Amino acid sequence: MRLSIAIVNWNTSRLLEACLNSIFRNTPPFEFEVIVVDNNSSDFEETTFRKRFQNINLIRNTSNIGYAAANNQAIKASNSEYVLLLNPDTEVLPSTLESLVGFMDNHKDAAAAGCRLIKPDGAVDRSVRSFPDPWAIASDFLFLSRLFPNTKLFGRYRMTWFKYDEDIEVDQPMGSCLIIRREALNQIGLMDELFPIFFNDVDWCYRAKRAGWKIYFTCSAEVIHHGGASTKQVRSQMIHESHRSLIDFYRKHYKGHIFMPIYWLTIAAIELSDILTTRLPILWKSR
Repeated sequence: MRLSIAIVNWNTSRLLEACLNSIFRNTPPFEFEVIVVDNNSSDFEETTFRKRFQNINLIRNTSNIGYAAANNQAIKASNSEYVLLLNPDTEVLPSTLESLVGFMDNHKDAAAAGCRLIKPDGAVDRSVRSFPDPWAIASDFLFLSRLFPNTKLFGRYRMTWFKYDEDIEVDQPMGSCLIIRREALNQIGLMDELFPIFFNDVDWCYRAKRAGWKIYFTCSAEVIHHGGASTKQVRSQMIHESHRSLIDFYRKHYKGHIFMPIYWLTIAAIELSDILTTRLPILWKSR
């Protein structure tokens, strides 16, 4: 089998249905499978779903085990040359799946590739970033990336200079639509469940590049991306989780490998940002 499409759902069942319809409306000319993992969604009707999508492998969890763990379930259940991690708040377009598989076929050094994400209003969703090393994060926190958006020096983390109009080697495309080579998975391993929601894709790409693989962005494939449908439901919690996962990423990959004062200053900056954006507003509302 050429492609397994893994979709993790949590309380986005309406969008999930639209995503699946888009896949079967734009089926590729090769054998593929779809694996849906539902993390105990309150809006998911299993009987109706199974009747409507009889050819889908459905895995239902009795609790929300997180995005990374659920994706690992799907990957373990898959049997294909490539695995496409696809969020339920996306819709594939004609030739999206063929283009992604074709790109990977033509780039044997690619562990993974992301594609161009298009917002419902037609704007490009800025979905590619560098790894969050101390300089990249510092430039972002100090608003240097906004002051000098066209410079690779200061706009490094969010790649503010990038126009999304070319195929290019990158650090980390957004995991909303990320195709992964089975050979790379076998070598590098699954998603690290230390990062249950955020930074699991960043961590995987980081490990892949350290193992000698390349990660790409390709403009040859597009998907519509509605964006953050699950995380918006618990926004403040997700901001806190994002900060916590970034700190865990630093502890896993950067501690002991960089100038330690910069490491601790960056950790402190992330903690301060978390206090100002999540904890302080909650404390203020509770007064």
